Amino acid sequence: MLTPKYKRVILKISGEALAGKKGFGLNEETIDSIVKQVKEISDLGVEVCIVVGGGNFWRGRTGEGMDRTTADYMGMLATVINALALQDGLEGIGVLTRVQTAIEMRQIAEPYIRRKAVRHLKKGRVVIFAAGTGNPYFSTDTTAALRAAEIEAEVILLAKKVDGVYDSDPNINPNAKRFDELTYIDVLNKGLGVMDSTATSLCMDNNIPIVVFGLNEPENIKRVILGEKIGTLVKEA
Repeated sequence: MLTPKYKRVILKISGEALAGKKGFGLNEETIDSIVKQVKEISDLGVEVCIVVGGGNFWRGRTGEGMDRTTADYMGMLATVINALALQDGLEGIGVLTRVQTAIEMRQIAEPYIRRKAVRHLKKGRVVIFAAGTGNPYFSTDTTAALRAAEIEAEVILLAKKVDGVYDSDPNINPNAKRFDELTYIDVLNKGLGVMDSTATSLCMDNNIPIVVFGLNEPENIKRVILGEKIGTLVKEA
């Protein structure tokens, strides 16, 4: 029997990652790969929460000239679409799942209630947090940090299209250097694109480590859970 390193985790998946190579919308192969990995780690007894972005459908900056608050609410609704897609994929392979939204929409999901989320986890259900924090001006990265602190998750698994944190954009600079390990202060001082500064500070204040890794390899989520060193680890000094 494999022994996981973590008991309770937040898996943060960017909306762009869900789009796969298409760059927009939902990629069925990517979703299938993610839900299968989530099932694997759930079967190991890991309590899994997922925070999903919405950038595959909408980003706040997309609304050029639009009121920022309106644009951010539209982004929150995009995360709900992604959450329902993940829920459908998970339940299709037999994983009990609950979607909780920070904006109330009872016909399709539960409202976010911390105690209820923890109870779901203890019963072996996967909980997907959607609609961000329910507030404009806060990213889904901040949502992941906030929910991790609230439910006492041991780590945030930051699944991206790139396989770690680099000193420059590896898609532009072929000589970009990948970091194996960083401190929160390194991330803030160097302006590295791990999470936004609010999310990074929240993780630092609550001592929540972050593992940044790529979704390109189908076993990466399980590898991180089992303690294998992949991607970039962000932690206190």
